[in-house]
Amino acid sequence: MNRRKFLSYVGCGCCGFILPSCTTTPITDRKQLSIIPESKLNAQAAKIYEKVKEKEKMSDDIKSLNQIKEIGKKMEDSISEYFYRKKLDDPTANFDWEYILIDNKKVRNAWCMPGGKIGIYSGMLEVTKNTNGLAAVMGHEVAHAVAKHSVERASRGVLLNTGTKIIDIASGGVLSKINNTTGMNAVGLLSQLGIMNPFNRKQESEADYLGMIFSSLSGYDIRETVNIWKRMKEFNKGKEPAEFMSTHPSADNRIKKLNNWMNEVILDYPPIKFS
Repeated sequence: MNRRKFLSYVGCGCCGFILPSCTTTPITDRKQLSIIPESKLNAQAAKIYEKVKEKEKMSDDIKSLNQIKEIGKKMEDSISEYFYRKKLDDPTANFDWEYILIDNKKVRNAWCMPGGKIGIYSGMLEVTKNTNGLAAVMGHEVAHAVAKHSVERASRGVLLNTGTKIIDIASGGVLSKINNTTGMNAVGLLSQLGIMNPFNRKQESEADYLGMIFSSLSGYDIRETVNIWKRMKEFNKGKEPAEFMSTHPSADNRIKKLNNWMNEVILDYPPIKFS
């Protein structure tokens, strides 16, 4: 079989595999690839979460942990209620929510694993400063899980690896020769900069937008979101990589977009009121 026929057959096969595997992100309706079962990632995340709890030192700041849990519970209820009222499938229906506060003041970070497993480092509290700030950060992290970004990244990774191997075979091993000659994964680096990083920045912007929505639905003042990124910019002063090298948008870019979205979110996604 010649290479042209080989590529033709593989291309048709890939299209047949990909087309039925497209889903849409809740609220934004962005098309996304989903070829990895969400249940599989949720189960894996739950196991990793348990290991994190064993390895990391948990904070004894009960007041802050309770505040995190209170904000989380409001978001859980508000998100579910929003989709219920809109007569849409609740993307958090299969979540097993859990919250931990990790005692590490040197780390200013927070995350939400697939399935609603949330971790916040005590160093992040220096940035959040107040309840609205903490809600802004948690809203952003929860948005990643609600939007199934981990499923999307895993699916893209599988597709990218498969595509690279196909091209290498079709080109007679040209890509492998480049890697062997340079002593580095040149193709992997180019794909990271040209495909995965811009894609990840798109996810981050989407999480910024959805995070504001979830914070607003939960009754928090989303105007504090901009202040969070101003403080983060000061903390990271001189340490941020160029945006094209990063998986995250620059602080200035984020602040600009957040300001543009502010009025829309306040008007279109007011706090959920429970009867």
